[in-house]
Amino acid sequence: MPSRRQFLSGSAAALALVTLPGAPTAAATTATAGRAPNIVLVLADDLGWGELGSYGQKLIDTPRLDELAAQGLRFTRAYAPAAVCAPSRCSLLTGLHTGHATVRQNPFSGPQGSLVEGDTTFAEVLRSRGYRTACIGKWGFGPDLADQPSHPNARGFEEFYGYINHGHAHEYYPTYLWDNGEQVSIPENANGAKGTYAPDLMEQRALDFIDVHSTEPFLLFLTPTLPHAPSDIPNADQYAGESWSSADKKHAAQVTRLDTMVGRVVDRLKALGIAQDTLVLIAGDNGPHEEGGVNPNTFDASGPLRGIKRNLYEGGVRVPLIAWQPGKVRVGSTDRPTPLTDLLPTFAQMAGAPAPGDTDGISVVSLLSSTSSQWHNHLYWMRNDPYSSTLSSQADSGRWNRVAEAVRKGPLKAVRFAPARDRTAPDSQWHFELYDLATDPGEATNIAASRPTDVAAMTALMRSSWVDTYIRKAFGLNLKGPGLATPGKTFTISATVGNASTSTWTDPLVTLTAPTGWQVRATTPTTQPQIAAGRSFVVTWEVTPPSTAPLAPVTLRAEATATYNGNPVKFTDKELTEVVSTIPAPPTASVYLSDLPWVWAKNGWGPVERDLSNGKQGAGDGPGISIAGTAYAKGLGVHAPSEIVYNLGGKAKRFTATVGIDDFSATQSTVGSVRATVVGDGAQLFDSLTLTAASAPRKVDVDVTGVRVLRLIVRDANSDGSYDHTSWASAFITL
Repeated sequence: MPSRRQFLSGSAAALALVTLPGAPTAAATTATAGRAPNIVLVLADDLGWGELGSYGQKLIDTPRLDELAAQGLRFTRAYAPAAVCAPSRCSLLTGLHTGHATVRQNPFSGPQGSLVEGDTTFAEVLRSRGYRTACIGKWGFGPDLADQPSHPNARGFEEFYGYINHGHAHEYYPTYLWDNGEQVSIPENANGAKGTYAPDLMEQRALDFIDVHSTEPFLLFLTPTLPHAPSDIPNADQYAGESWSSADKKHAAQVTRLDTMVGRVVDRLKALGIAQDTLVLIAGDNGPHEEGGVNPNTFDASGPLRGIKRNLYEGGVRVPLIAWQPGKVRVGSTDRPTPLTDLLPTFAQMAGAPAPGDTDGISVVSLLSSTSSQWHNHLYWMRNDPYSSTLSSQADSGRWNRVAEAVRKGPLKAVRFAPARDRTAPDSQWHFELYDLATDPGEATNIAASRPTDVAAMTALMRSSWVDTYIRKAFGLNLKGPGLATPGKTFTISATVGNASTSTWTDPLVTLTAPTGWQVRATTPTTQPQIAAGRSFVVTWEVTPPSTAPLAPVTLRAEATATYNGNPVKFTDKELTEVVSTIPAPPTASVYLSDLPWVWAKNGWGPVERDLSNGKQGAGDGPGISIAGTAYAKGLGVHAPSEIVYNLGGKAKRFTATVGIDDFSATQSTVGSVRATVVGDGAQLFDSLTLTAASAPRKVDVDVTGVRVLRLIVRDANSDGSYDHTSWASAFITL
């Protein structure tokens, strides 16, 4: 189970947020006396730059959004961090562009990309100052499971309601949604029925969140899937008389439904008397789509810009961005090139919160109240996507299946295409284009041939902007223990308080709470005068469970407090430790897992077998392991549902195997269907997706560096449970 780096749990008053003594004094952040500013961020899905009336739209009605634009600040050169949703949302949340972020592309054929323990979202930053936080709508990262490091609850959002992964979010009438860590069924949508429209549920949940937390600072990240394909909506009567296709009519209705949702949120803020205390932001995650029969040209969805979703030209990455806060945000527009990675440092400054200093964003707090603001040296994008559409392929001149990069520096915009999907190819093999957006906003005239010096400079920026593995300094609190414990035996656990901000934190204090009856003794000081910028403070304890401790998982909780620029901050984390009867020693050499003692194993049909397939039910009654006609001398034979737990003790580097329905099942029936996953310290490292008797086995090759507890899990995938004999063939740990 994961160690989930969580921030403050409790009311904002606990951190004296009512005064914000160290907060900026600019008008844009000076909310009503006695409270810190609320933040509502609405992120639309595939909303084109030109699909709002305030950005030139003539056919689709968006009166509420246009009103906010007229009363607030309209960004004419705001940029999504990527041309498709998963990398765009990862960068938005973490403030890192696609050359540094954890999730840099949409999935090809494998599982959805995930955030990791080292990622810090803007929700985590605000939680350190006591903000109540909610993500309602599409999260967009896998796996579709609770209690794992990529879940919104583990990344700073104390309340989550919606879709966890990308694929599930394509359903406007889903049979379930996630409510924090629980899947909640929607029976009205069972068996293909369309009884309950998901955006309606999300709107109500958002209004409820505002009602509950109206008297304390809050962050609402509202992420409806509107107007992403499919063009599914209860009715499109408003556009019934238009001569457009059915898909276009429904798409227009989706955009108008988004407009209505935002209007209702604003109305609720006004009704509660907190509109002046709340910064409302509306943005898109990438350019407009051409999916499910929608033709973005019907609406001139990109305006005068070239390209749509999946293109790195302006139409694929330039998005609407509106900021509104009566009396606080100035009225007008700004042409500052503003990537959505700027939101994390902006939110941190507004809340008087520390933020990691190794992000790529720049705060725009001053821009909200005046025309002055620091500009980026350059902006960077990378695209590696498995799909295309007719218009996006045309914009790319048929090069949609190539890795592409783009950089904007001043008025110059460079786009280049690799010879295939290899971004390490020599620069001479890339096709390079250069545009002057000041005179050519539609990127129609490639001036690269006449500007060799600029081409060389922009190429160098692209190369320097990409880092294969972006190493970050620790931020916040991370609790780390062995993951396993035995009754009556002492183990060591440590907490690291990382100050990756640019300012010193003073008077840090770290405490650890264990279940009743457990003994906890600090072996290092739990406080010190300060933590310098870029440094960490580590505290260790010896923990002893009682000899009568039940054999079950328990939660250990750590809390760290400190002062940042005069503001109190608090971080919390928890570690799930499983109490077991015995803990085998970790491996001392590279070894097959069938030769390594496990901590425990459970199996759906007879015992887990070593170097044999799971047989008829008795121990050792199965044949040798064979998958798709290939025999394997070593491995583990199981039957879903199955879980095997190993103590690696942080000693191993890689785990490799081949997993699939064993021929023992496949030769008897084709109904077997399973899904195999590998989990290390609570984080999913591998997902086979669905395996059947007819499908090819999946190769497993994952990095397990530092992993203490490894779990091999096989679940039934078709609610049948028959003939689910599965083998982890040649399962091997490399030290």
